[in-house]
Amino acid sequence: MDQVEIFTDGACKGNPGPGGWGAWIIHGTLAAWHAAGRPSTKAKSLFGGEMETTNNRMELRAVIEALNALKRPCAVVLHTDSQYVHKGISEWLAGWKAKGWKTANKTPVKNVDLWQALDQASARHQIEWRWVKGHAGHEGNEMADQLANQGVEHARANARAA
Repeated sequence: MDQVEIFTDGACKGNPGPGGWGAWIIHGTLAAWHAAGRPSTKAKSLFGGEMETTNNRMELRAVIEALNALKRPCAVVLHTDSQYVHKGISEWLAGWKAKGWKTANKTPVKNVDLWQALDQASARHQIEWRWVKGHAGHEGNEMADQLANQGVEHARANARAA
């Protein structure tokens, strides 16, 4: 099984407002990528955006898009700076599914469409979920942040062109 390291981030200018998501995928590990002299064929950058969205939706989209970009099942170390995504996937998801996508308060889960998509996208991979502090100088997180902001600008440009 191939090993992949993924860094994801979401951004929103206003909440709701124009938003973007970004993902940086390294085949192998970040350390191995550095050791190999950063070969361009070993890393992939993804980004996108929407005009009316929220930061949480963009954080989720980043992870979904990154996992769906993998062509075959992989052993993934996935880094996110979103407590919402990290706690959702590691603590809340199983309970939501067992309760028919309801919270402990019996209200519908917010962003259920994306949580269901994430559940499906993650099912074919072996994933180690890691939370990283955002805007703390972590190379992978900073790259994902730049990509998410490119996603915001991409969404704005598409809206202007429409």
